[in-house]
Amino acid sequence: MSSLLLEKNPEISTVQTPYRLAPCNIEAEQALLGALLVNNDALQYIGDQLKCEHFHEPLHARIFDAIQKFSTKGLIANPVTLKHYFDQDEALSDIGGGAYLAKLAAAAVTVINISDYSKMIHDLALKRQLILIGGEVVNTAYQQQIEIPAIEQIESAEQQLFNLSMAGTGDKGFRAIRHSIVNAIKQAEHAFMHQGVVGISTGLNDLNNMLGGLQRSDLLILAGRPSMGKTALAVNVAYNAALSLVQDAKAKGLTAKEAGSVGFFSLEMSAEQLTIRMLSSASEINSSKIIHGKISQDDFAKLVRTSNEMSTLPFFIDDTPALSIGSLRARARRLKRMHNLKLIVVDYLQLLRGSTAASQANRVQEVSEITQGLKAIAKELDLPVIALSQLSRAVEQREDKRPLLSDLRESGSIEQDADVVMFIYREEYYLSRSMPSMEDDKKFQKWQEDMNRVMNVSEVIVAKHRNGAIGTVKLRFDSNLTQFSNLAQDVYEHRD
Repeated sequence: MSSLLLEKNPEISTVQTPYRLAPCNIEAEQALLGALLVNNDALQYIGDQLKCEHFHEPLHARIFDAIQKFSTKGLIANPVTLKHYFDQDEALSDIGGGAYLAKLAAAAVTVINISDYSKMIHDLALKRQLILIGGEVVNTAYQQQIEIPAIEQIESAEQQLFNLSMAGTGDKGFRAIRHSIVNAIKQAEHAFMHQGVVGISTGLNDLNNMLGGLQRSDLLILAGRPSMGKTALAVNVAYNAALSLVQDAKAKGLTAKEAGSVGFFSLEMSAEQLTIRMLSSASEINSSKIIHGKISQDDFAKLVRTSNEMSTLPFFIDDTPALSIGSLRARARRLKRMHNLKLIVVDYLQLLRGSTAASQANRVQEVSEITQGLKAIAKELDLPVIALSQLSRAVEQREDKRPLLSDLRESGSIEQDADVVMFIYREEYYLSRSMPSMEDDKKFQKWQEDMNRVMNVSEVIVAKHRNGAIGTVKLRFDSNLTQFSNLAQDVYEHRD
């Protein structure tokens, strides 16, 4: 029964109801509509946040919709013009037709208050939606459906809650250029203070110079053949990013949550294996020695100190195998809400699954869904996403084994959806496997010279950069520590 009809029949409203009424404020809805009927220009103080469905009273939703339609067409919406529009509306005729519209206009609030009323109506609508989600969660949990496990129900509930929390924040609409100029100057100031690094620092100077750091809302693909060091580079960058976030927060006097965190989805390696790699790189102790316990007392003490320092970093690892892109999105949203997520790393793209049965039946379509999903996560959560990717075997058939964009496996959508595509290449890996016979002194000497030139040198080839230049960055790679670091400038120039 309409709440307006209850107003007309007070004897009904005095009956004790055994249920709780949904959160609403009919008077606020009436006051806001009255203000709009008196002055249609007041719509500009509401913006795009308030929508018809946010009104609890269905009749109010129809009146608000009519006011918006009239305004869009450049017509005046007042009790006189809307009376003819609503002549055929039985709900309006039940409560007096045009008289109700006139009553709304007479009770109008000032334009100064209309924004507050709009926020109140929107907030109450969110609370009603929250009640519906809660009821749906309870009802779904009671259903004995084997094909829908509890963990999927939890992820679905989290996704609905996140969507509700983001309601009204996604559509920014037009902004005056003066606001964009202020943000642009702040960005330029940040780049100036951080030596050209606009985004999150990778900890690798030449890579920072090429990319300007890891930019928000960017999808970065890091691809390479097996044993090139993709995971090692991703771990190094993620670790350096976590350090950078903590250091920036301390410099600005921010709290730990305000500093932000790094999320690493490891679909190939366990969390312990990944952590050992990080410990090896940070402590500069061979990872093989750590695994087999072949370290000295001093090394063990160093390992303990390093682990204590690492344990304070805002670094989170999820090593769940065969994650779907939907599950990854839900978990990223949860980490964003709880720990202010600032960077996502996915190792690696081909191990993710599509969220629908239709996409899983077609591998190219599935990879397209995954890359589009990763890009959507980057934009939605406003953070950089680094996704590792395998390359096809076509690389091995060429004399020059430096990767090309056409070598990306299984789908052209990887190249299309990515903002940055980087390939990792180590000539040392291939050269070491082509050692000539020592009996041929000339060839062997040439091989040794080439090996000395490329020893511990890795190339990161930026093949696509939507917002900047492309080129090659050289880094130092220590295979014993699985550690990437800056290559000394004199060595860099000598080896070029």
